[in-house]
Amino acid sequence: MKKILLFGLWLGACLPALAQTTPKPPITWKDVTNWKALSAFGGTQLSPDGQWMAYVLMSVAEGDADLIIQKTSDTTQYKYPIGAATFVPMSFSDDSRFFAFKVFPTAKEKKAAAKSPGKPLLEKAFLIELAGNKKTEFERVTSFAFNGEQSSHLALLLSPATPSAGPTAPKGRDLLLYDLGSGKTQNIGNISEMSFNKKGDWLALTIDANEKAGNGLQVRNMNTGVTTIIDSDKARYQSLNWTEKGDGLAALKGVKDDKYKTDVMSVVGVKNFATKPELTEYNPKKDSLNFPKGMKISPNRRPYWTEDLSRLFFGIHKEDLVKKDTKGTAKADTAKKATPAPKPVSDVEKLAKIKADTSIKSLDDLQKALAKIKTDSAKVAQRGGNVPNLSGATDDLDKPEVTVWNWQDKRLQSRQQVTEMQDKQFSFLAMYDGKKFTRLTDSTLLNINPAPKALYAIGLEDAAYELDASLDGQNYADVYVVDLKTGARTKVFEKYYLSGYASTPTPSQDGTKFLYAKDGHYYVYDIASKQSLNLTEKIPSSFVDTEDDHNVKKPMVPMLGWSTDSKYVLLRDLWDIWKLSVDGKEVVNLTKNGRQQKIRYTSRYKLDPEEKGINLKQPLYVRAYGEFTKKSGIALIEVDKKGNLIPGVKSLLWEDANIGNLSKAKKAAVYTFTRESFTDPTDFFVSKSEKLTDSKQVTKNTPDFNKFSWSSGVQLVDYVSDKGDTLQGALFLPANYTKGKKYPTIIYYYEKLSQTLNVYTNPSFSGTGWNPNVYTSNGYAVFIPDIVYKLNDPGMSAVWCVLPAVKAALKTGVIDETKMGIHGHSWGGYQTSFLITQTNMFKAAAAGAPLTDMVSMYNLIYKNSGTSNGQIFEASQGRLVAPWDNWEAYFRNSPLHHVKNIQTPLLLLHNDADGAVDFTQGIEYYTAIRRLKKRRGLSSV
Repeated sequence: MKKILLFGLWLGACLPALAQTTPKPPITWKDVTNWKALSAFGGTQLSPDGQWMAYVLMSVAEGDADLIIQKTSDTTQYKYPIGAATFVPMSFSDDSRFFAFKVFPTAKEKKAAAKSPGKPLLEKAFLIELAGNKKTEFERVTSFAFNGEQSSHLALLLSPATPSAGPTAPKGRDLLLYDLGSGKTQNIGNISEMSFNKKGDWLALTIDANEKAGNGLQVRNMNTGVTTIIDSDKARYQSLNWTEKGDGLAALKGVKDDKYKTDVMSVVGVKNFATKPELTEYNPKKDSLNFPKGMKISPNRRPYWTEDLSRLFFGIHKEDLVKKDTKGTAKADTAKKATPAPKPVSDVEKLAKIKADTSIKSLDDLQKALAKIKTDSAKVAQRGGNVPNLSGATDDLDKPEVTVWNWQDKRLQSRQQVTEMQDKQFSFLAMYDGKKFTRLTDSTLLNINPAPKALYAIGLEDAAYELDASLDGQNYADVYVVDLKTGARTKVFEKYYLSGYASTPTPSQDGTKFLYAKDGHYYVYDIASKQSLNLTEKIPSSFVDTEDDHNVKKPMVPMLGWSTDSKYVLLRDLWDIWKLSVDGKEVVNLTKNGRQQKIRYTSRYKLDPEEKGINLKQPLYVRAYGEFTKKSGIALIEVDKKGNLIPGVKSLLWEDANIGNLSKAKKAAVYTFTRESFTDPTDFFVSKSEKLTDSKQVTKNTPDFNKFSWSSGVQLVDYVSDKGDTLQGALFLPANYTKGKKYPTIIYYYEKLSQTLNVYTNPSFSGTGWNPNVYTSNGYAVFIPDIVYKLNDPGMSAVWCVLPAVKAALKTGVIDETKMGIHGHSWGGYQTSFLITQTNMFKAAAAGAPLTDMVSMYNLIYKNSGTSNGQIFEASQGRLVAPWDNWEAYFRNSPLHHVKNIQTPLLLLHNDADGAVDFTQGIEYYTAIRRLKKRRGLSSV
């Protein structure tokens, strides 16, 4: 059972609520329960022709959701209640005539069902013909799909009429094939999986019937309606997987074998759909020469064809043999022994023996006699006899479970427990070329990443460095290139340093090269020639992320990607985007003004989800962000008549707002993007111009927004830390702000957050108690200052940044210096618990899940991952060296070490099931403060 404990340590009055009369009421937590907003995950979709936008208004609490289908060119709108959902599967047909989505049981129905479990709650699917809002409903739907580019049918896989009786029961269900033209429905029975290819002219089906009667892999030609049986057997078929082009299909075929816990798999592949579908099958039982002994094909990795349909890739893992029951055999063997078992001695006989022993003269003698009898009883048991059990119990004693933590374990036992299921499902990559099986990975190289075109793969093996990485967090790996035609391996780099994900080798689109980082530079490695070239050494800029203050060596700014023709890479420094030819002859700053104007060009918008690399013959849309203005927008790098990119950007949108998420309709020049600010909810806008002009709002987020009062605006506060860093803080004004009046203020922080100046936050139950829009609605100002860190001083860094930030914010005249509270959670909770030991500036403090003792926290387990906090301290957020290398730094930055200084009222929140910051950190702080009797009233909830 999880418990959340609140410890209130009151040394004075808490922050008072601000009483004021407003035209609209402030939002309350009760109001939040009814709040609906745009779903952040998969909650919007633009039709291929750009004429419709579908979006979901999701409940932020436990209510029901609504789905809205809005026409982008006028006010036509369809609205459907869709029940209580966290994610809504939905899809437009490729011709944009239809829209399908799932409908779920309501929150009320789910609560009622939870009180009387047993009857499953079923889901529906709605199909909408957009021209006339004609709705067709389908019951018991688990999944659905339109048939790709053809858009002639909708396939719906239904829930089984009766729940399956165990994992070995048939998984076949009814499949409805609905003709979008005629409205007629065909029912196909015993379908366990279904999948259309990209064009939608073929439907792959797996049959799983009772007693496996007629089980098989079938494909249906959607043009003719003819179904072809590709394979049929007393087997279970699964893991359907089409090639991207839709010209090849792969699957797994499993046969029951009582020797194994799971089915024995083979791989099947189908190609030549243009003529007559051709089957390729690889069955390890028929390949004792090449397939490794003691291994099976894994059901946990989906097989796939290479792009040229020459090879099938799949996973293999160790055999999962069924363990034989040896208990009964052992008993039978014991019964056959010729030597009779010693006669058991009863407790009565033991007591009589002791009474008759005249040599017992003292208590010591009695204890020795008792010990001897116990020893004799043990010997009787060892020889096969029975020792009487006075309790009358006949069950064997429970065997204790012992977990051995060996210091040489590369992974802690706690880590092994977290990854147990992942480890069980792990598989090695292998391939079959129609003639020969080749194993590509093994225990000496666990994972490889096949490059495009499947000529080579890149592998990173960290076995030699895994133990050290688990200790200090510094990651190294040996880098291999694997020839995917032969399986041959070449070690390219030994002990390659991975300062972050940006350093991971990234293959080119033709699969013959890869980009990697070393000592603060980017290199390209040519696989055929085995030669490396430093691409950045002569560029008058650095591609090291110098603003990353973690304890890692030269972390890199992530690359933007390879060009389609593999002749160029796009890199960024902290400001601009650069185009570099991989032969080292061409270097172009594409954006030019970033560093000069302090604009960060942070990313490129991928308008074609199916693109293969960056097409440098087309204009590039990039996101722009003003580091010190907090403005944002979208800029365009244009091409000339010859199709060459023109250096320099054209600003399309540039506002005091947060603008992003640019996308384009699949089949039309219709663009959408989002705009939000702290006082304006996130909404989507649509434009039919490639320059994004004449845009119009197409969504209506937060329907209850206008019922309540909200912040009157935002301000930027510039300040300099005590260590000389130029920083900023975001100041959010209270609702109905009056200039010249001072307001109670909540100060919040978590590393650098001033970039949230123009970010909208939905009122919600966050789990941390923090929501700036709720605070400002209720008359509080909110101030969020940036914190940057110095190595070995994570706590003092907060002092050096937060205190001068607050002093600068006070000069705005907005903040009441007598009514300031601080609030932080997790790492921010640590800053809070430390700050109140260094200053009495604040009226009250709230610390959620704080680190409080850096010494003990270093040696605790990060339960979410099962790893040691030590590696987080040394190479990640902790920003400390190992404690034995600098004990003073740990003491100096531990709130517990300075606990006697606390004079500020503290609300301490911690969860005893917290997977990040161990619950004992909160307990240590609480009990220390309690021991010091720092109270005028003490409460716990």
